[in-house]
Amino acid sequence: MKPDRIAELLEPYLAPSTRPFERCHSEARSAEESAVLTAAQLQSISTYIDILQRWNARINLTAIRDEEQIVTRHFGESLFAARHLFPACSSVPSVAKGFEVADVGSGAGFPGMPIKLWAPEISLTLIESNQKKATFLKEVARALTLTDVNIRTARAESLARASFAVVTLRAVERFESILPVAANLVAPSGRLVLLISQTQLPQAQSALPALSWSDPIAIPASQSRVLAIACKR
Repeated sequence: MKPDRIAELLEPYLAPSTRPFERCHSEARSAEESAVLTAAQLQSISTYIDILQRWNARINLTAIRDEEQIVTRHFGESLFAARHLFPACSSVPSVAKGFEVADVGSGAGFPGMPIKLWAPEISLTLIESNQKKATFLKEVARALTLTDVNIRTARAESLARASFAVVTLRAVERFESILPVAANLVAPSGRLVLLISQTQLPQAQSALPALSWSDPIAIPASQSRVLAIACKR
């Protein structure tokens, strides 16, 4: 897919927020202008789509096969989360090198891989128990020459507790049972980041009452999807 078209499709997800995003340490930040992806980032997304489409013919990585929908539904949503987590990464690094991020049930790599493209300084762990999907993730990381990406072919329950500053969760099976597992991976003062439907939010909040929940943020071009972030005190 042509990078120019990818950039056009991603514009709504990189536009300024309508309100500040409340961070765990009570720092209110808002982006003042739309972010612009670099030519290298756009080319990486194009390459990623090519690999995803090729693998999708062999194993079911995503039910979405239309390339423009892949850009908006997968990359757009993931980059929307990335922009709120690391609002300065489009121009000035806002995160220390080696900042630990984990993506639980990574599947085809969303949102973890796009977050890594947005904030290359982070240390990313992709947790995917399916061997074939993990092999796909390794090929993507290699093709995009991404460094500090650790792909764990294991269940999230087997990882050490309180290990990551940010833990992301999106479109996983057994949502209710995996929520506490993901929360256990969050370090003190860290964040649990959910890309879910509005109807799942009460379930998440009731399952994890000890976390401090920010107001959900509606995802552009979606009537029901939200970005929900909870902090562990």
